[in-house]
Amino acid sequence: MAEQTAQDALIERFVDALWMEKGLSQNTLQAYRSDLSSLQQWSVKAGQELHELQRADLQSYLGDLFKNNLKPRSSARKLSVLRRFFRWLVREGMRDEDPTALIESPKLGRRLPRTLSEGDVERLLAAPDLSSPIGLRDRAMFELMYACGLRVGELVSLTILQVNLQQGALRVRGKGDKERIVPLGEVAQDWVQRYFADSRQQLLKPGVNHDDVLFLTARGRGMTRQNVWHSIKKHALQSGLNSVISPHTLRHAFATHLVNHDADLRVVQLLLGHADLSTTQIYTHVARLRLQDVHRNHHPRA
Repeated sequence: MAEQTAQDALIERFVDALWMEKGLSQNTLQAYRSDLSSLQQWSVKAGQELHELQRADLQSYLGDLFKNNLKPRSSARKLSVLRRFFRWLVREGMRDEDPTALIESPKLGRRLPRTLSEGDVERLLAAPDLSSPIGLRDRAMFELMYACGLRVGELVSLTILQVNLQQGALRVRGKGDKERIVPLGEVAQDWVQRYFADSRQQLLKPGVNHDDVLFLTARGRGMTRQNVWHSIKKHALQSGLNSVISPHTLRHAFATHLVNHDADLRVVQLLLGHADLSTTQIYTHVARLRLQDVHRNHHPRA
């Protein structure tokens, strides 16, 4: 048990170092912690210590995950975590060599983002019942996500001070605690204004500390990722959308529709808060597929 505690402490040291060096989000850090805890539990069963595992051990561990139907993309992510961990051990003088150096990453096909057509987005946006404060909140929330291409974590962390309705701009704090300014657009601006004037006042609850968070639950507390996910799923079903829809689907729709309407890719990159243009380039491929689909369905000689 004492040895296991020591290994847990080692994982926490690594996670703390990641936070100090990279400024990664708490969700990302928790994912690293979870992956390493899984490896640690495997190493205990194998009668070995986490920091002393060799390449053959790690290959055996990844092989066990593969036998349990772990998908190649998930396997690649776990291997990436292991690489960072063992490189850190080498840098800290706890190992002489990196056992992951010669382990090949699984080959991955290019995964295209799941998105919505412009008509589908309109149906989803129109689904909330505007006669209730929750419905008006959901409409304003969806409009904001689609107008600004927000990640769900960025949405639920928004405060009133980050919204400038006079200038029509949103100050977003994204991955790595990096800030970006995103235009609201007149439609989203109008819906957020309506939410401020009516719905939010009704959702405020005496004695509940809401910390000036923008979007509130029925209990007067800040929305969570799960709250947003359930809200989108509910309204997607109401609007007859059968595809799998998540909060991130609206972000993909935002980017895809911009590219479909000839937006400059570097502008889309800035609006999305992507650190690398290659991450944004996936949407050019989505746009091409959309054009092919339109041609195939509507051209008489397709």
